[in-house]
Amino acid sequence: MKLLLVYRILLVIFLSLTAASIAAAVYAKPGCDDMCGNVRIPFPFGIGANCSVNEWYVVNCNSSIPYLSALDNLEVLRVDLGNQTVTVNMQKISNCSQTKSVDLRTTPFVYSKSHNRFVFEGCGNAVMMGDHDNVLTACSTMCSKFDTTTTVSIQRSNRCVGLSCCETTIPHYLQSYSMNLTSLERHMGGGGICGSAFLVDENSIEGSRLSHQSSVAEGSSYAHTSLLWTISDVDQLQVTCCDKNNRKGYGRIVDMGNGTTTNTWKCHYYESSAGNPYLIDGCDDYRSVSEECSRCEDRGGYCHYDTTYDVDDYIYNSKFTCGVYRGYIYEESRSSRTSLGVILGVSISIGVLFLVAITYMLYKMIKKTKIKRRRERFFKRNGGLLLTQQQKAYPSLIDKTILFTSRELEKATNNFSENRILGRGGQGTVYKGMLVDGRIVAVKKSKIIDESQLQQFINEVVVLSQVSHRNVVKLLGCCLETDVPLLVSEFVPNGTLYDHLHNGTDELPMSLNMRLQVATEVAGALAYLHSATSTPIYHRDIKTTNILLDDKHRAKVSDFGTSLFVSIDQSHLTTLVKGTFGYLDPEYFQSSQFTEKSDVYSFGVVLVELLTGERPISLTSFGENRSLATHFLLAMEEGRVMSIFDAMVIKEGTRDELLVVANLAMRCLNLNGKYRPTMKEVATELENIRTIRIPSIVQSSIKPIMYGEELFMLMSGESTSTFLSSGNTITQ
Repeated sequence: MKLLLVYRILLVIFLSLTAASIAAAVYAKPGCDDMCGNVRIPFPFGIGANCSVNEWYVVNCNSSIPYLSALDNLEVLRVDLGNQTVTVNMQKISNCSQTKSVDLRTTPFVYSKSHNRFVFEGCGNAVMMGDHDNVLTACSTMCSKFDTTTTVSIQRSNRCVGLSCCETTIPHYLQSYSMNLTSLERHMGGGGICGSAFLVDENSIEGSRLSHQSSVAEGSSYAHTSLLWTISDVDQLQVTCCDKNNRKGYGRIVDMGNGTTTNTWKCHYYESSAGNPYLIDGCDDYRSVSEECSRCEDRGGYCHYDTTYDVDDYIYNSKFTCGVYRGYIYEESRSSRTSLGVILGVSISIGVLFLVAITYMLYKMIKKTKIKRRRERFFKRNGGLLLTQQQKAYPSLIDKTILFTSRELEKATNNFSENRILGRGGQGTVYKGMLVDGRIVAVKKSKIIDESQLQQFINEVVVLSQVSHRNVVKLLGCCLETDVPLLVSEFVPNGTLYDHLHNGTDELPMSLNMRLQVATEVAGALAYLHSATSTPIYHRDIKTTNILLDDKHRAKVSDFGTSLFVSIDQSHLTTLVKGTFGYLDPEYFQSSQFTEKSDVYSFGVVLVELLTGERPISLTSFGENRSLATHFLLAMEEGRVMSIFDAMVIKEGTRDELLVVANLAMRCLNLNGKYRPTMKEVATELENIRTIRIPSIVQSSIKPIMYGEELFMLMSGESTSTFLSSGNTITQ
């Protein structure tokens, strides 16, 4: 009996300890539920308004299914405190027209790069675009048969490799995007289904267990997407990190990847620990972050980390200090300062005995060696070896290129001051500077992140070094001895053609003569690049933002970062698709084969912009009218092209003059590249239009413009009907 009583007592003690251990695993605030169905909702999220850190983290539990009410009621599938992510059920995009994503720009959430993949299922192309219709990434598939009802399931054993399904990474910084899907059958002339595109969590791709109504398997319209969440300085006051002194948490600076940063707060998290580290009673144990932190605490100090992270929790840099709180003022620990002073004093005393005798003799030699090595290191890292190889291959092209020193350019740009910035682009930032000889220049500071961007910079140096044309921005030199390479070119003071057409930068609108002059000069510059240089050059990104205007409104073509040299015996190049949506040649986008006629297509879009004053991609129109090129061709086919011209153009030009220019633009936009004119032919016709302006005595001999089915057949390359040329000539 006594033995049985002892056993019962031990059993009660064991069960009590077990219950206490279980009770210690706290995940939600007091009085709040931490489970909704099978999904755990830990703080800073909470079920109900008073259970979360702020309104963005409120979760509604409806029929045992959790939803984020502030984010369009997205279904919550999982909250990961270690990765600081929340996985939600997000609808796939399957609309053929451009479709916007869920906008996170005003929220504390971003789409996680390290946890998501961009996936496209179907037969065709999917293009992800940013806020200004710039292409962020794209994915294309091929199908053995045009069976658009069949998709490929994403399983570990069969990843998307391009057959009916493809996948790629997403950009570093992403809070909103739009998707443009096109069907492979639509390009071939049929109706076609555009398939579906979506961001999907990497764990879902690898075959993790899916929720009851969402999956990335065949036939599903939803996918698992992971969002990274942050906690602001204000909200961190509610976060105790297991201890009221916040000893287990740290503030951090998050680099958003787009030139901005934000402050956030994170608690230390260990997978073996039960409970929630974001609550004062949510942790069952405590371990110091590092040995230096343990030593600091043993001396009565306080561990402080000043760490910069990117959006996916990768450390940029971290600085540790040991301090104490005195009132409300943070001070460095006295014991830490004392220890550091002793160490420094002893080290300096010993070092002086050995260094005094040799310091004077080695000073100058060491200084020169360090400067030389630093310059050599930067020179190699910034593409100096590539430039040397290009110089050997094209010795006549780069001999006259000036290599500027870093001190010259720092002085010219006032140490790259923010108020000297002329503009920012995908490849770098451009600063205005003044050299010691008084010349005003533009200094382009590149964003060299990987080898492909480094190749673009060296490519731009090589391209511009051989170009000598009054309508092409002149390269003055470069600097490779800085942390990032610098490109120095002439300064063009009057902004971009895009700003003059669409942003109202002029007090007076552009006249018809001015528009024809700009078109003629750009066409002449492209004709020069295509046929007059020793090695033909394809620009590959002709658009109004890459056309600058000087103080006399003369056009200058700029931004050769994506340009290519072409051997004379080559008719086309097979490349990765690069360019700007709205200007991109459909034939090049479909075949990945770039020819000189692809530049002609992009110029045709610029010419239509000059005639209509409209943007290449409309933000207000839908369907076929969204693309300016398609809108223009339909207007030509239906005989109503005059109705879409800019009021200034109609006021200053005659109907016959405008139809001649419109006919030339239509030829440039022919869907079949072989039926487009060369840039040399375009430049000649524009020059004739400017000088002749179609005298009335010649107008009667001009063949009327064609509309309807005849024009449609011509645009498809199925007819040999004639096009109307400038003056009184008709070309085949």
